[in-house]
Amino acid sequence: MSELSRLSEIDNSIAVFCMATYGEGDPTDNAQDFYDWLQEADDDLSGVNFTVFGLGNKTYEHYNAMGKYVDKRLQQLGAKRIFDLGMGDDDGNLEEDFVSWREQFWPAVCEHFGVEATGDESSIRQYELVVHTDINMNKVYTGEMGRLKSFETQKMPFDAKNPFLGTVTANRKLNKGGSRHLMHLELDISASKIRYDSGDHVAVYPINDTTLVNKIGEILNVDLDTVISLNNLDEESNKKHPFPCPTSYRTALTHYLDITNPPRTNVLYELSQYATDPKDQETLRKMASSATEGKSHYQTWVLEAKRNILAVLQDMPSLRPPIDHLCELLPRLQARYYSIASSSKVHSNSVHICAVVVEYETKTGRTNKGVATNWLKNKVPTDNGHKSMVPLFVRKSQFRLPFKASTPVIMIGPGTGIAPFMGFIQERAWLKQQGKEVGETVLYYGCRHRNEDFLYQEELEQFEKDGVLTQLNVAFSRDQAEKVYVQHLLKKNKENLWKLIHTDNAHIYICGDARNMARDVQNTFYEIASELGSMTHTQAVDYVKKLMTKGRYSQDVWS
Repeated sequence: MSELSRLSEIDNSIAVFCMATYGEGDPTDNAQDFYDWLQEADDDLSGVNFTVFGLGNKTYEHYNAMGKYVDKRLQQLGAKRIFDLGMGDDDGNLEEDFVSWREQFWPAVCEHFGVEATGDESSIRQYELVVHTDINMNKVYTGEMGRLKSFETQKMPFDAKNPFLGTVTANRKLNKGGSRHLMHLELDISASKIRYDSGDHVAVYPINDTTLVNKIGEILNVDLDTVISLNNLDEESNKKHPFPCPTSYRTALTHYLDITNPPRTNVLYELSQYATDPKDQETLRKMASSATEGKSHYQTWVLEAKRNILAVLQDMPSLRPPIDHLCELLPRLQARYYSIASSSKVHSNSVHICAVVVEYETKTGRTNKGVATNWLKNKVPTDNGHKSMVPLFVRKSQFRLPFKASTPVIMIGPGTGIAPFMGFIQERAWLKQQGKEVGETVLYYGCRHRNEDFLYQEELEQFEKDGVLTQLNVAFSRDQAEKVYVQHLLKKNKENLWKLIHTDNAHIYICGDARNMARDVQNTFYEIASELGSMTHTQAVDYVKKLMTKGRYSQDVWS
């Protein structure tokens, strides 16, 4: 980080920062050190040229907060902005936002440095293929994230590059009916020394469906068990390989590469050179262009139709790229994060997950399945005498119970948004058992039908009976003619809520869908503050924003 100031020593240099934002305007794990350094730095960055592109999602409160911060902070430290901050919106089309920004960025950079753009968009491979015909299989990666054989000999500490293999000790279906599958899993972490707090996230590394992997092998007519390395052609690069190498194509497609999300436009552009039908080649290039017609076709044919790379290959018979180039182009398979549904005060040796299995039919008639949830669904405690293992690590969160147990809490979490609140309630029950004075614990939960998907019904009703849950308010959206959601119950109980918030300094927690639920709930709080606090709408918005600043209005939401 401190070497950033030395960039000025390199003639005609520019630093491009691509900054993603997660949670409550937080940096991603790999940007945390950089963010900490920026906050504390007093380095003189004069002579450093930069530009920033932010990756965010407009459904979240702190849209592109990291991109905005880095852009502003670098200028404060004396660096020179060569091109305006770009902002990608993942709720729309992030790829399209980036392409549009990039098209204006290059001419601006060329003008600044007084160079002429060649206009060439030739395909340049970043990695070269090495096929290993005679290799010691003990030196071949089989799914490890970092250290070779790390799954065979586990060593602490455990993190994203060194996940712990947690044993599945429970996996049960939570819903009593309906077409969906909602599940509760328990993962044993007793041998890991992993510590977590209520509200933290557990990340799991899933693997792709073997059926999809085999079909890609078949359609490209390759032996998936071929052991290969993809070596960076730039020998000075820190990134030697796109994924752990040497490994087999099968392992790469199973453990390391994302084969289920719709391919990005840059992937389609690179693959177009391999289409033997000129029409297919033109279609792929057009979808990767900034032309309105091309963007529209990409939106409908790829995104809306939810075509993954296998579907693209199936529907374009003339497209048969070399598998090594495909593996170079596909993005990495990412860890999946779940709000921990337990309290370490009660369950110190396990983390609990509450999730809904994702499965749906696309416009092309294919069945798409969520990678992680379908993989977890099949993780039964003992499988043919073998223990089921899940690679995991814990990510700290800002979603925290109040420091004082006597502070009232209002929890709003429909569906699987109940997850962190199971941990919160367990912890409040534990505090009560310790003889602590525990404030009001109020839950607003929502599901479709009382008799189908009322998750953790028995546990929640017992907590209410024991006096741990002061209020259990449940909205059953489809048990009557008119749909009832959590925000309707909030409005109904507005006087009680206003007293808890305004007089008793309650903390508000919201978990679940960002696009609709979290926004509707926030608007409801504006209405309550406006009506019962005798405020204008603007004042009510400021009131809620101040609660957020004070850490009294927290969200753990996803879109």
